Amino acid sequence: MEASDRKQAAPGQASRGDLPRLGSDPTRVYRLGIMGGTFDPIHNGHLVAAEQALFDLELDAVVFMPAGSPAFKQNKQVTAAEDRYAMTLLATSDNPHFLASRFEIDREGITYTADTLSGLREIYPSNVEFYFITGADAIAEVVTWHDAERIAKLAHLVGATRPGYDLRAAQRAFAQTDLHFDVTYLEVPALAISSSYLRDRVRAGQSLRYLTPEPVSGYIGKHELYSAGNTL
Repeated sequence: MEASDRKQAAPGQASRGDLPRLGSDPTRVYRLGIMGGTFDPIHNGHLVAAEQALFDLELDAVVFMPAGSPAFKQNKQVTAAEDRYAMTLLATSDNPHFLASRFEIDREGITYTADTLSGLREIYPSNVEFYFITGADAIAEVVTWHDAERIAKLAHLVGATRPGYDLRAAQRAFAQTDLHFDVTYLEVPALAISSSYLRDRVRAGQSLRYLTPEPVSGYIGKHELYSAGNTL
């Protein structure tokens, strides 16, 4: 990956040292995939979606950003950010095009995608384009997110869908807004997996083999995450 100048993070700001180095060649355009989510826990569906986006959209890298304080889960119990980051780091460590970042979990306050994209725009030059990757269920709600207008201006959206998923709700949502979103849909078979399904399996004493990378399932077992006594 190319090197670029990085600013030092001020106290209270997110760590920037774990972001991909892109943008040094002003004669070319770089494409940075941003995989957002709670990752509670990260699973193979996330990884397959990112890998497909990497190749289909010719991305230079995909950075996985566990949300620090997820906006839509303020009234729900969420696994500690450090555990979710550790699992994301383990899951992505064997792919040279994937990086796990503390950018959101080190930032104070509620995590908003618009703020994340604005923060990244302050770091990267204009020849680095952002591709925000999320599930199709979330894509349909983007128009209602905090400062959606800023999201539309700062990033291309990538909706990862499972086979047979009905896109009409998402398409209607974008058609009915005055905001101009650039949206690409990718069909990803592995997205039939969900984090809540994995949590339920752990509580039921069932295996996570082939659903999430082995180091992640090992971490979950070692730290007794999602156990029967855990109300997540």
